[in-house]
Amino acid sequence: MTTQTLGDVPPGCRRRLLDHYGSTAAAWLRAAPHLLAEAAERWKLTLRSYHDAGHASVVALATALDGTPLILKAWYEPLRYRQEITALQTWAGGPIADAIEAADDLSVAALELIGGRPGGGAPLSRETQMVAAAIQGLHGLGQRGTLPDLPSLAHFRREVVVPRIRQRVRRLNLGSLEPLVEEACEELPGLREDPARTTVLHADLYRENVLFDGGGHPRLIDPHPLVGDAVFDWAFWTVYYDLEREVADRLTAASRISRIPVPEITPWCRALAVDGLLYYTEINDPAKPKIARVLSTLLASSPGSDR
Repeated sequence: MTTQTLGDVPPGCRRRLLDHYGSTAAAWLRAAPHLLAEAAERWKLTLRSYHDAGHASVVALATALDGTPLILKAWYEPLRYRQEITALQTWAGGPIADAIEAADDLSVAALELIGGRPGGGAPLSRETQMVAAAIQGLHGLGQRGTLPDLPSLAHFRREVVVPRIRQRVRRLNLGSLEPLVEEACEELPGLREDPARTTVLHADLYRENVLFDGGGHPRLIDPHPLVGDAVFDWAFWTVYYDLEREVADRLTAASRISRIPVPEITPWCRALAVDGLLYYTEINDPAKPKIARVLSTLLASSPGSDR
């Protein structure tokens, strides 16, 4: 008997995965509906509809036999699937979307649907403080026991981030942004990690990856996990959670909650901001002026104002 599928993946999802992975993802996108259907049959779930979101996976809404709504997620990259599930298992019981089922052979998992609906619920007041507390809680869980086998921040910084910054600086016409970029790049060799802060990092703390449950509490989803100094997550959250507002407030909250001094967070903020500025320049992203303002503000911070 043929397993019932939801049909072709949504056009938006297909476009994002092809943009992200290239034409090699086309065959997998044709197979993805059948992977989701096979997982649903295995776990006795009813598929409801696609949820058109994300750049590395195909996502569907499903219902368990007891009526519990779930997210069914199929990853294009088996390695990314394994890394995300490893991180979620490490953070079990924390402010995340719990992994209910996982099929290694399919690279598909059934995950908790935060707030009972796609996109979650509304946050309580004091969003910045609550999200900071959730990040700190995640880092605490990530330090329990033996660290899992995940990519290291040191390798990611040394072999991915710094080389791509250098390559884009050489290749792109930066115009009036060149002095700003050059100043930010001067700090790259000085980035250091504190081994005492090593934990499992979320490493993708954009606002869309922080949902709020029915009680208005933050739950962190869609990690791109690394193992390394917690300072990286705090810098990422400071810069990218919202490019238009409250960057200074997030930096203050990050330092207060993590107890990492602001002068230790800001060099990582600058490195992440210049990396983003160069990427947005390359793809002509409309967010380019926003990240340029963030980087300019970070560079304008004197040592005295960092304290």
